[in-house]
Amino acid sequence: HRRMQLAMSFIAGVMAGVAVLDILPEALEFGETKEVLLWLLAGFLTIFLVERFLPSHCHDVAQDNAEQTCGHEHQLTWIGTCGGLTLHSLLAGIALAAAWGAGGMGVALGVFVAIVLHKPFDGLTLIAMMRIAKIHPTKTHIANVLFSLSVPLGVVMFQFGGDLGDGTIAAALAFSAGMFLCISLCDLLPELQFHGHDKIALTLALLLGLGAAWGVSQLHHDDH
Repeated sequence: HRRMQLAMSFIAGVMAGVAVLDILPEALEFGETKEVLLWLLAGFLTIFLVERFLPSHCHDVAQDNAEQTCGHEHQLTWIGTCGGLTLHSLLAGIALAAAWGAGGMGVALGVFVAIVLHKPFDGLTLIAMMRIAKIHPTKTHIANVLFSLSVPLGVVMFQFGGDLGDGTIAAALAFSAGMFLCISLCDLLPELQFHGHDKIALTLALLLGLGAAWGVSQLHHDDH
């Protein structure tokens, strides 16, 4: 439990840092400031609303029923979890493709690192919910494999979406930055607020994640 909390704090720092220090500056290079900020807000609200209406996590899940009440106003099911996380992953793939279009590996590396660090937790959530619902292991493995393909599918969708002008790249990057900020600030960090233990260690893990994001952002230059 302690190791998972530390990992979540570190990943929250990475995702927030990548959004602010890496993706957002690139978006501003390709688009107008006001439009970029509007797309940033749109990305934030999209993820927030998806999780509001397709809940994919819960602070307290019991172990004896397929549909569990969260203590909020919705019920948590593995189908809702799968739908919400798959949409997350598709958008993450779009973010990765947009970052690559903006400047190749130098720009895309930060997004790639954030996805690689965050997605195992999504997969763990999906598998855990399917096991709670007593879904057959074969179906669980199939769902896991299909879920793992959602990020590459997002990349393909963006690449074959037509002419990728500067405005499209700026919008996709800003939207992705808002998405990453929402996951970090609304999902990961609030989970840590429920725990009174290891405050210093969790804070250091968060700062380490921010430092890692800053380091990734220094690997490339802003002038293309």
